[in-house]
Amino acid sequence: MTYLNLGECALDYYPCRYGKSKLLFRGPRREMTGDYIAMIGGTETYGKFIEKPFSALAEHAIGVETVNFGCVNAGVDVFINEPSVLEACGNARVTVIQALGAQNMTNRFYAVHPRRNDRFLRASALLKTIYSEVDFAEFSFTKHLMNALQAISPERFSVVQGELRAAWVARTKLLINKIGGKTILLWFSDRSPDSPPVPNGLGRDPLFVDRGMVEEIRPHVAEVIEVVPDALTLAKGTEGMIYSPLDELAARELMGVGAHEQVAAALAEPLKHLL
Repeated sequence: MTYLNLGECALDYYPCRYGKSKLLFRGPRREMTGDYIAMIGGTETYGKFIEKPFSALAEHAIGVETVNFGCVNAGVDVFINEPSVLEACGNARVTVIQALGAQNMTNRFYAVHPRRNDRFLRASALLKTIYSEVDFAEFSFTKHLMNALQAISPERFSVVQGELRAAWVARTKLLINKIGGKTILLWFSDRSPDSPPVPNGLGRDPLFVDRGMVEEIRPHVAEVIEVVPDALTLAKGTEGMIYSPLDELAARELMGVGAHEQVAAALAEPLKHLL
């Protein structure tokens, strides 16, 4: 693992904006004047603590400019609500869409921040009725809310989970339709979409997304690429990642350098085929 002392030369993500978007993306900023590939997704696509995330590695492998539209803790909503990103993806030769968790979306039960999708804003009247004993003012983040609701009542939580899954499928289809061009759905996780639900807890990211949901999206994209890093790669943990000592716990939750290399390798041939 690689530590950097606070206040010294931390990993520079060269944050930049595109068009009128208020979001900061990982740079260096690309001009997008010729052929390019767009990659949208969450923390993994952004490549937090990773010097060369899979987007940069794929660009090197295929020789086509790749624009990283990864957004830390993003849900599908953040991209649906960003016209500048949608326009850039629509003009790309191919757009790679990381499969994101279903908890970070506005739905019938609660609303999230339009740009910081992991931020819980408010519960709907319906959720307040189902969980009448809960003080929703105590929650600021969606995952905290999910953990609490499941612990209070797994039976009632199954209703919430069902809504989130249905919303994920509908919202992902909407995103694909708004992009309009060639798209690839990327599954990048330490679990397979076929993995059974865990008996306790929420499970691993992307939260609540399973094989059935992926298959509902398959007809709407050119390819579905699934990358579940092998045990040896996962065992390397944070080796090669760049982070401060205070960020060690966060780094341990993310995919490492070897996992990003596997994603880039898995994307190379499909991207070449679609260009």
